[in-house]
Amino acid sequence: MAAVALAFGNSLGAPFLFDDVAAVLTNPTIRDLGSWAVLQPPADGGTTTGRPIVNLTLALNYALGGEAPRGYRIFNILLHAASALLVAGLVRRTLVLRESPGAAGVSENTNAAATTAWLAALLWALHPLQTETVTCVAQRTEGLGGLFVLATLYAFVRAATAPTPSAIRRWQIATVVAAALGMGSKEIAVTAPLLAFLYDRTFLAGSFAGAWRARRGLCVALLATTGIAFALLAAGGGSRGVAAGFGLGISSWDYLLTQAQALVMYLRLAVWPHPLVLDYGRDVVSGPAAVWWQGPLVLALLGSTVWALVRRPRLGFLGAWFFVLLAPSSSFVPLVAQTMAEHRMYLPLLPLAVLAAWGLGRFAPFVSVSAGLAAAVALGLTSHARNELYLDPVRMWQDTVAKRPNNPRAHNNLGWALHQAGRHEMADTAFARALALAPDYVSAHYNRGVAALQQGRPDAAATHLAAAVRLAPAHADAHLNLGTALVRLGREGEALPHFEAALRLRPGADAHYNRGIALAGLGRSAEAEAAWQAALRLEPELAPAHFQLGRLAETAGNTSAAETHYRAAMAADQSD
Repeated sequence: MAAVALAFGNSLGAPFLFDDVAAVLTNPTIRDLGSWAVLQPPADGGTTTGRPIVNLTLALNYALGGEAPRGYRIFNILLHAASALLVAGLVRRTLVLRESPGAAGVSENTNAAATTAWLAALLWALHPLQTETVTCVAQRTEGLGGLFVLATLYAFVRAATAPTPSAIRRWQIATVVAAALGMGSKEIAVTAPLLAFLYDRTFLAGSFAGAWRARRGLCVALLATTGIAFALLAAGGGSRGVAAGFGLGISSWDYLLTQAQALVMYLRLAVWPHPLVLDYGRDVVSGPAAVWWQGPLVLALLGSTVWALVRRPRLGFLGAWFFVLLAPSSSFVPLVAQTMAEHRMYLPLLPLAVLAAWGLGRFAPFVSVSAGLAAAVALGLTSHARNELYLDPVRMWQDTVAKRPNNPRAHNNLGWALHQAGRHEMADTAFARALALAPDYVSAHYNRGVAALQQGRPDAAATHLAAAVRLAPAHADAHLNLGTALVRLGREGEALPHFEAALRLRPGADAHYNRGIALAGLGRSAEAEAAWQAALRLEPELAPAHFQLGRLAETAGNTSAAETHYRAAMAADQSD
């Protein structure tokens, strides 16, 4: 745990980045830990969609520390450390099982097994490929899903080797509970029943028939937990919103070809973790010729894994672990939000770490431990250096666009980071580059418009926000900000329909307030008053609404009401 803290602790001061914003800052379902809403994350295809357990942990963080990023990252680091402990426990217990599957008891060389297990856990936990999962708050989905897959396997092994019936029952219950929680965390957990069955056949029973006879009930119970994941998927309409599924602009064939490239890249990064990229974008390969060597290599590795499962089951299990865990994200079901992503290697990295630790164990103990610790230190230092980029969003996105220059989302995010840093001209250039790469990119139009609005350029803001509304008519914030830009241009009549659209799409105090401003500008004071009162019903301490109502009351000669609203406005400002 200390090693994990040293490698990742420097990320605690980093702001929310990338998908963190949607997972935390604009996620209304985490605001009340005591509400059932925490188990109903937004169905918008974001990182928490269909993942209620993740949403629950975010709500816990919010209850403890509000929107301060530090607490969320502490949770992620502790989560990763817990997974590392499970890795060590699982590997050690596997290594001390007798060489002959199906034999009772354990081997005597427990010290060597413990050394190999701890080295494997260190190499896995400190590897720079893990930085995205640990440091990006939104990737808690990967970390939590991974934790529960590991917990399922660990509890499964304990259940299979427990000495008494009562201990067996306890560990069997723990196995099923861990699997169920995994299903509510991320879709990779659907692999847990298959991995457990393969593990049983390889290390415990010695055959599939033997595994089925020995633990049929537990296997059925594990398989039943996958119904949770499929139910959550069905609740989202059969896909993860606009993030994953069929008919979303990327064909299964193109995605499958792209994954051949991705898998080879993941393996290369496991051996030499450079260059690391936060966002690979949505690129797909142009055809089989683009993966002329990666495709055959992946097929050869897959074929070797199948052969090894039959002839060298222990080695084959490591290959199966890699391919099975990557199957949900890296096969033929398009994940269009990102066609490649380093966080997908969170658990698939484990067999490579185990192989490395096992290989080191072939040497004399002093040599193997020294070499293993040296490798772990090197990996930890590299992770620590990678985390430095997360402290500065501008540097992170500059790094990303330098490595993926044709990624419009990276340019858009760089533009927003530059805008927040007050570097407005550079921000506008980044937004322009994003739109040059993807002219109909809604988020780039929206961010460029909001940036212009905040800089006091309502004419430019109106142009880009109008484009965002045209491309995404259900974008509530685009309607709201376009209305604001039009009001500042003195075009209240044009602004009013956009505030009303925002209210239809997502009723909120800010939309009511701004609608009131437009109505007041049109001389419709009574309607403006009603709009501001509606805003206060939703947000009683909204200072601008109190101020506007105070002005209305003062104009009408109602000094008592005016004073009440002015005092409320001042109190709200002071509380902020």
